[in-house]
Amino acid sequence: MEFWQNIYSNFDPVAFHIFSIKVHWYGIMYISALISAYMFAKWIAKRDNLPITDDEIDDYFIWVEIGVILGARLGYVLFYSDHTGYYLTHPWQIFNPFSNGEFVGISGMSYHGALIGFLIASYLFAKRRNMNLWFLLDLVAVSVPIGYIFGRIGNFLNQELVGRVTEQPWGIYVYDSLRHPSQLYEAILEGVLVFVALYWYRTKTRFMGELAMMYGVAYGISRFVAEFWRAPDIQLGFIAWNWLTMGQFLSSGMVAIGLFGLWQLRKYENLKSGKSYWTTEIKNKKKRKK
Repeated sequence: MEFWQNIYSNFDPVAFHIFSIKVHWYGIMYISALISAYMFAKWIAKRDNLPITDDEIDDYFIWVEIGVILGARLGYVLFYSDHTGYYLTHPWQIFNPFSNGEFVGISGMSYHGALIGFLIASYLFAKRRNMNLWFLLDLVAVSVPIGYIFGRIGNFLNQELVGRVTEQPWGIYVYDSLRHPSQLYEAILEGVLVFVALYWYRTKTRFMGELAMMYGVAYGISRFVAEFWRAPDIQLGFIAWNWLTMGQFLSSGMVAIGLFGLWQLRKYENLKSGKSYWTTEIKNKKKRKK
């Protein structure tokens, strides 16, 4: 346990150098997250015979990745940064990876901002390609939780988003105190559990958009719970009642929107056909077997 508790003292967050540029394990994990979600989307589309081609998935992921990067950075500036005013008056600094002439990368990304950027990019792509937006969101809802596993491991390796102080033997030393490895808790809750639940439920969906809304509810609840082990952002602290964090506040909004969306989409389904492609295809497979 001693090595584990002192893992940050024995681990370099920089994987290697390309000339003078540092390549961090976090960056490698971020790329791994994107590739894993992308590859799984292509695999599940073929396995379940979904009406989308490899080329369409390729183009779609390019659009949403741009939306995710822009949204994640802008979301951090608006929701979490203690220099919001500076960035709003110096917008060219938001994506500046250099500090005093040294390449340091871009620090500070927001999941909830990334989600907003993703939704905007998805809407624009669906409109441009004349595709069903809800179908695209359902496909990503099943695929993207796999990426969170790598993403949260990346947070752990980058020694960021640290946990709260604990006396548990599996805690790790950060800032000279034993803390929960909350990033790994999040990898399990937001990644593994959400993925397993949605992957299992996909063949039982009744209407398009159901998986997307269920993802919002499942992720929101998982993130809300995980925040009890994660230290609040230093620049914000608790935002209400001496226990509510910004992450919990935003995740509560996700749960509310997800539940409202499920209610509205179900009402819409009762009035107009919008059957889930997964449900339709599974039924067709059963008929073909007979």
